Formats: sequence, structure tokens, C-alpha cells
Amino acid sequence: MTSIEQAVSCVDGYDPDALRVDKAREAIRSCLTPVTETETVPVRASLGRVLAQDIVPAINVPGHDNSAMDGYAVRFSDLKKESTLENIGTALAGKPFHGKASAGQCVRVMTGAVMPEGTDTVVVQEVCKADGDRITIPAGQNKGQNVRAAGEDLKAGVPVLRAGRQVRAAELGLIASLGVGELNVKRRLRVAFFSTGAELASIGTALKEGEVYDSNRYTLHGMLSRLGVEIVDMGVVRDDPAALEQALRQASKCDAIVTTGGVSVGEADFVKQLMAKLGEVLFWKIAMRPGRPMAFGRIGNAFLFGLPGNPVAVMVTFYQFVREALLTLSGVSTSEAPLLTAMSAQPIRKVPGRTEYQRGVLYKENNAWKVRTTGQQGSGVLRSMSEANCFIVLEHERGRVEVGEQVSVQLMDTLA
Repeated sequence: MTSIEQAVSCVDGYDPDALRVDKAREAIRSCLTPVTETETVPVRASLGRVLAQDIVPAINVPGHDNSAMDGYAVRFSDLKKESTLENIGTALAGKPFHGKASAGQCVRVMTGAVMPEGTDTVVVQEVCKADGDRITIPAGQNKGQNVRAAGEDLKAGVPVLRAGRQVRAAELGLIASLGVGELNVKRRLRVAFFSTGAELASIGTALKEGEVYDSNRYTLHGMLSRLGVEIVDMGVVRDDPAALEQALRQASKCDAIVTTGGVSVGEADFVKQLMAKLGEVLFWKIAMRPGRPMAFGRIGNAFLFGLPGNPVAVMVTFYQFVREALLTLSGVSTSEAPLLTAMSAQPIRKVPGRTEYQRGVLYKENNAWKVRTTGQQGSGVLRSMSEANCFIVLEHERGRVEVGEQVSVQLMDTLA
């Protein structure tokens, strides 16, 4: 197994004491290998799972040319400026018309009905005039209008989903439309997580002097749940070497470990010593705000992500580093969250030399997308995350932002 330190030290510009965000991402990526084990699951149980196979249709969808509207199936060659045709029957979805339309004839069709033999165009019923079996078609029709061709959605033999795609609701329906009942998927990643700190109290208990309730485990549980991984919640581990060692040894049976607290400058030396004793762990000072201190490494076969203790810093570092890493380990082929642009509705203070993730509210005003901050941006102000619908991403080299300048935004919903 390649040394973590050797892998990350090959990254151009690597400096553990002043690591840029993009270099930290690159360093983490250089160490990751997706899981290879697979399993077969029913389609209904595959939501959020990662495909381990290409999906190649054995049938066309739709299987026949069919009507996209309620109306009349006609032969386009019969249509003049205005034409009167003979209606010879009706085609319903699931109940085809079994005759053939000859010159001067048409067939009443409903949405989804197979196109009757001899017809190639559908005229919507709203523009037609019926007098018994005589149907008057107005001028101005186009050949092939309102017809869905066989294989228009999916063609037999042409791959529609590749291995590495995460199954969403749309993919469930697409796969079901092919009549596929089971899928070969990557096994779920097992992720253990716990909080560290003597000051942390569990919800439902009375706070003692100097204690705070442990919110980090709940935000972590929420963020991990949206990634479709198997979660192992190990609770709160006190600042005790024996307890921490036991927790890390137990967690190392999983594929990844996420911890909060214990990685800041000035923390007890035994944390670093213990992690080094059990595996290979690097401690970084990342040029970002919030979330400067972070640990990354491996204990046994489990990758370790040691996040800061402040609640906002936990969420920011998770979204910017851990999320992508866990999706990559799960076998997802594309995991980077997109950046959009919007106009800043206010001046924003920023010092060049670090990447900042300010919590923002993206909104539309006068046909333009604008963004403002949620106000106080301290790394302990969890309310700023709750009120936000995006991150305002201020790049490493960027300085102060003035009103009206374009800024990058990262939507919270894209970070699922």
C-alpha cells in the first residue's frame, strides 16, 4: 500500500503548513481507490447506490411509434390547404387499431397509442372539426408532428447509464422502463464518525458548567446520510488517550473515519502521537476560512478525516473535502459540486491568500441573480448555515468584493 505521505508529497506546491484548498483536494484524490466489491439489489432498493455495470437497453423505449397527443393520425400526403378525411376507427394506449389507413382516411388516436399502419402525423383534436365520420383538418400541419418515434427515448443496444453513476429517482424510472428488475451496484461505503472533547454533552442531559451540547454529530449524520453510505455513529470520545485509541481501532474496521475536534494548534500532543502510532496521519494548515486545521491519513484500511471542532468549520471542511472523497471511494465517477456566478449585493471583506466560504443567500431581483451573506460569519455561528442556501466562494487570490461584482456560489442542494 502506497504511503500517504509519499502520495501527497508528489503534489506540486504541497506545503502542509500553508496548503491551498485546490492542493488539499488534489492531495486527497491522489490517495483514493474506489471500492471494488459489488452486490445485486432490486431496482427499488438501488436509490443512492452506485452502478457497477453499464445499463444497455435490450428494447427500444418507446417500443413503437406512438402519438404524443390526443387527436387524429393521418397520412401527411393527404393534407392540402384544408382537408376532409374519413375516420375509420380509434387507437387507445394499450389497444392498437389493427386496420390500415388508406388515402383519404384517418384514425382517432389517444396519447400513447401506437400509430396506426399507414399514418405518419398526428393533428391535435382541438383544431379539427368532426361531422360524424368526416374530420376536417385545417392547413398548416407539419409532417411527423406530435409523433414519438420508436427508440426516441432509449435505443436497444446503446448504453444509457455508465458504471459509476449514482442512481437517483430519474434513473430508477429509466431502468424500470427497460423492464430491468435487479442491478449490480457497488457495496455501500462504511463510515464511522465521532466527536472528541471533554466539554461535549449529549442532548437530553442537563448541561454542567463549561459544557455544550454536541451538535457536530448531528450535522455529520445528516451530511453522511445524503451520500448513501452505511453510517457507524460512535458517539462522543473524551480527551483520554486510552478511550481515543480504542475508538480509532474500532473505527478502522470501516472504510473511512470522520472525527471532529482535536486537530487545532495547541491541542494535547497525545492526539497526534496516538494517530501516528495507529497509522499514518498528516496534519495540515489549509489556507481557508473557516476550517484551517485538518488531519488526513489512514489507519489500517480506513481513511481518516480529522475535522476542526467549530460547527461551521466542520460542515465547510466536510463539504469541500470529505464529501468528494467519500463519493470517490464509493465509486461515483463525477463528484465535484459545480460553481455558479451571481452579483454581490453587498461589499464583502476578504484578504488575499486564502479561500473563504461565506454563507450566503442566493435570490433573484430584477431578472438578475444576486447573493448576500447571512450576516455574522464566525465558525461557531451554526445559524449562518441554517439560513444559507449557498456558499459564496471567494478564491485564494481574491481581495475585497465590491457591490455589483460577480462572485462564485456553490448551491447547498448540489452538495447532497
